[in-house]
Amino acid sequence: MAGTNSEHAGERREEQPARRRPSIRAVAAVAGVSPTTVSHALSGTRPVRAETRERVVRAAAMLGYTPDRVASGLRRRRTGVIGLASDRIATTPFAGRIVQGAQEVARERDMVLMVVDSEGDAGLEDVQLRTLLDHRVDGILFARMSHQEVERPAALGDTPAALVDGVPAGGWRVPAVAPDESGIAATAVARLVAAGHRRIAMVTTMDAGPASRGREAGFQAALQAAGLESSRAPIERGGSDASGGRAAGRRLLDRTPEERPTAVFCFNDQMAMGVFQAASDLGLDVPRDCSVVGVDDLEIVAAALEPGLTTIALPHREMGRWGMATLLDRIDGSTTDEPEPVLLACPLVERGSVAPPPFAG
Repeated sequence: MAGTNSEHAGERREEQPARRRPSIRAVAAVAGVSPTTVSHALSGTRPVRAETRERVVRAAAMLGYTPDRVASGLRRRRTGVIGLASDRIATTPFAGRIVQGAQEVARERDMVLMVVDSEGDAGLEDVQLRTLLDHRVDGILFARMSHQEVERPAALGDTPAALVDGVPAGGWRVPAVAPDESGIAATAVARLVAAGHRRIAMVTTMDAGPASRGREAGFQAALQAAGLESSRAPIERGGSDASGGRAAGRRLLDRTPEERPTAVFCFNDQMAMGVFQAASDLGLDVPRDCSVVGVDDLEIVAAALEPGLTTIALPHREMGRWGMATLLDRIDGSTTDEPEPVLLACPLVERGSVAPPPFAG
């Protein structure tokens, strides 16, 4: 009998109709206004008196009413969804900051973010892009996890887009934001010059790209501006990891005290870690014998070194915010394509790897 009663109870539960979604008309009835006023009060598309809006909001909360995004999107021919297409979210520690910045702006403007990661596979990215477009996203935010030149994807069509941490190539006109690579080097050199260094070297990557070109050009320009001789500022290249930095650092530092640089500016924090290791192998102390400055503010490296690494932080979160805000403005028709990529300043993060040189000269 108990089993039978249980089965009957289950049947009764199944027969209960699903709770209907509260309608805008129900909210209007409770608030004592028209459905049009409810729509304006909740969407902000038209001005509504403060006391009326408060009454509508209370009524909507009491009924558990939320606007039907699908119906609203059909009326406006919008879905309220933005696609973010990245090449390295899963393997790059900075990717989350770009997504965080983009998500903050999307949330502020009542948009939803749909994220895909191609892992650097151009063919996969093309498939993912077509999938996003099949979902009728309102726009695409392309995020590159290192400053790259990016050509316009063939599948994009006339969908609004913006580019984060990259520069458009091949004639693609699109709003873009990237770090000020030349400014990064200028900030590093200025910090070392202020500490008294006159023999400053650079360890950079063998990989060609806007980041390496910009930082090297900025390094040379900053030396010239400081009145330093380029002949006393050697540049060594290597793989853009600790191993590459270690080999390049050894070539720079394995010299007599009169010949070796007293400071090294490194392409990234991982190469800087390699320079720390090379200095240690040679019996040199950082920063007593050689000051070191990195780029990235990769905390798992920069904060873990002893002493902590003074470095230049890249504005990933700020780039994500700029990219999303600019894309949404473009979708709304309130902005046009930027003629040139916007370059964001990169702040110096002081730790303990810079000190005055061991001797003048």
